[in-house]
Amino acid sequence: MAKKKSSGPPRGAVLKWSLITGGSLVLALALLVWLVNLGLFGRLPTKEEIAAIRNEEATLILANDGTIIGKVFAEDRTNIRFQDIPKHLIHALVSTEDQRFYQHEGVDSRSYVRVFFRTILGGDQSGGGGSTLSQQLVKNLYGRERHGPLTVPVNKIKEALVAARLEQVYDKNDVLTLYLNSVPFGEDMYGVEAAAQRYFGKPCARLKVEEAAVLVGMLKANTSYNPRLNPDRSRERRNVVLKLMGDRGHLTRTEVDSLQALPLTLNYRGRDALDLYGYFTDRVAREARTLLADLAKRTGGRYDIEKDGLRIHTTLDPLLQHLAQEALRDQLAAMQPKLDKELAARKARASWEKRMAKRAKAEWKRNTTAVRDVFTWDDAEPRAMSYRDSLWHYHTLLNGSILMMEPATGRVRAYIGGDHHRYLPLDLVTTHRQVASTIKPVIYAAALEEGMDPCTWLSNEERTYAELDGWKPQNFDGTSGGEVAMWHALANSMNLPTVDLYFRTGEKAVSRTMSVLGLPAKNATNPSVALGAADISLQEIVRAYGAFAARGRRMEPLFIERITDASGKELYKAKVKGGRQAIDERTAGMINGMLRRAIDSGTGTALRSRYGVNAAVAGKTGTAQDYRDAWFVGYTPGLVIGSWVGARDPSVHFGSKLGTGSQLALPLVGPVFAGIERSPELRRKYLRGFERLEDDSLLFSCAGTRDPSAVQQLINDVFGPNDGKERKPKAPKDTTRRENILDRLFKRKER
Repeated sequence: MAKKKSSGPPRGAVLKWSLITGGSLVLALALLVWLVNLGLFGRLPTKEEIAAIRNEEATLILANDGTIIGKVFAEDRTNIRFQDIPKHLIHALVSTEDQRFYQHEGVDSRSYVRVFFRTILGGDQSGGGGSTLSQQLVKNLYGRERHGPLTVPVNKIKEALVAARLEQVYDKNDVLTLYLNSVPFGEDMYGVEAAAQRYFGKPCARLKVEEAAVLVGMLKANTSYNPRLNPDRSRERRNVVLKLMGDRGHLTRTEVDSLQALPLTLNYRGRDALDLYGYFTDRVAREARTLLADLAKRTGGRYDIEKDGLRIHTTLDPLLQHLAQEALRDQLAAMQPKLDKELAARKARASWEKRMAKRAKAEWKRNTTAVRDVFTWDDAEPRAMSYRDSLWHYHTLLNGSILMMEPATGRVRAYIGGDHHRYLPLDLVTTHRQVASTIKPVIYAAALEEGMDPCTWLSNEERTYAELDGWKPQNFDGTSGGEVAMWHALANSMNLPTVDLYFRTGEKAVSRTMSVLGLPAKNATNPSVALGAADISLQEIVRAYGAFAARGRRMEPLFIERITDASGKELYKAKVKGGRQAIDERTAGMINGMLRRAIDSGTGTALRSRYGVNAAVAGKTGTAQDYRDAWFVGYTPGLVIGSWVGARDPSVHFGSKLGTGSQLALPLVGPVFAGIERSPELRRKYLRGFERLEDDSLLFSCAGTRDPSAVQQLINDVFGPNDGKERKPKAPKDTTRRENILDRLFKRKER
């Protein structure tokens, strides 16, 4: 029987061609390695350059208790030292990513063999990749380039060559530190310290074993195993890491079982967790850039705030910031529906749309409906809204701002520039709005500086000023007649006596006092400034009230205590100076006394009746014309708290007393003072008592109101016309103190 011919080539030929092919591949690989090493596919970093590696690092903004309240970065990264890395994190990392880390010198030939036979030939994806931690580090540091069909082999060879150089420069601990400081964790975040803060709200050094395993598990695929987005998959991956730690002898079987049984627990602090401080940290970052630019001019030392991992230590008190945010949220969430109801009753939207249609753009005309994520106080999910609906939503939104400052030092302790920094980034602490009656204490301070006192009598009569286009001011409650003591007029925010006081004091004195208190004085020539017809920012008015609280000394707001580099070296330290003596101590003391009466028995009594505040507090409300702006400033010698509420467009406002300063803005401050009183720590810091004037009992001993006697009325008719006719305001040079007949005859003050 004839033998069957073989259908394939002889075994010898197969072996021969296999050897030739294999040899050719080896030679080609060797040639490729040689060409890569020569730099044909891009220059490789030298040992000197590798030795100079320093990861970019986010600058941290810290509150006065050291907590992180903001970051400034090109890449969100916070570097740590090796001694701050817990051992169980290193065990988890090495057990999962590079079990032979301590045996190889940057490249693990065994891992390549394992990958070839187990992963490529056997199809077992659990076998892991061939890259060592050092190679992964090189990829993280230098990235990968495209080289056409040779992209994968060229990049792998580059990483192997550079990894070998890396381990000639750094020891294993340094490699681990560099790796953990550079590895990406998704959400535009780099490094294990940033990840620990983001997902667990704690520094890396305090991570528990199971928390470290979660972060190491993310390295395989940081989105797929993100514990916030995919908690079930993240927990499964965590348990794989814990098992590998047990297999390597870093955990006992019992420990593995107990840790794997734990639920996945997060304390997630994403970027939205820092939104509470967004307005403040934006302001701080701007100030820091200015300080660093000045430092560079003086010393030549240049620092990049986005990359150099600086530490900016600020004045902000997180406890006060949280109290302020809660008060803002509670008040505006309650008042917004009431404003919406009033606007609907006035058919405000129809008139608004008519105005908008006159300058309508294409998008207005299309009015497309889409799922829109708009700010709401109840954190509502994004929903379908038309374009016009979204505009109307923000057009009618009540906004609020709060600023707290220590009057003696200028240190800013809380700063909320609006409802939500991410949605509404405009800073309303520095935005100018009509200041209303919160300006009145400044007018009264000017009068006191001119020699008047709290018991100076002021006219409460209505007058029409022909030379001021028929201006006819009125009291808020519509009452008039008789005379009132200065202290009573300020405590009850009376308009008619304040206008009388303006003319008696004179525009020059008013302008001078506004200027020294840091307020724009360009409107001082207009008598309506006495009633608040001036655009002033919350920061400016809080600074002015700070001078009252600090015995007449005006301090500039201080935001930054010091700046250090990442190693702790101090680059800048604030020098708190004594400020400027803006007004006399006695003047400040009398203003404090009058504004304390405003809280005890005047326009600010809600601070006590509604919020139960017992501390000695001075304060003043403000309500702009037509309720367009609502203000309240309350203070002690230890803290000034100012608030403002209104819509972005002043044409949107309440049409009722709900829009007054006492109803709308004071509730942003009342809960804060109440919260301070409840806290022994805050009470000790901020609720210091006022100093009394030596003759305080005499200065405030007069009655609040009086009717002029018949004799006094006769004298007024003779010496100071008051016959009901239109009155021409006196020029500033003629504005002297109008004394009554007893003052002129007997040279003593009325009481």
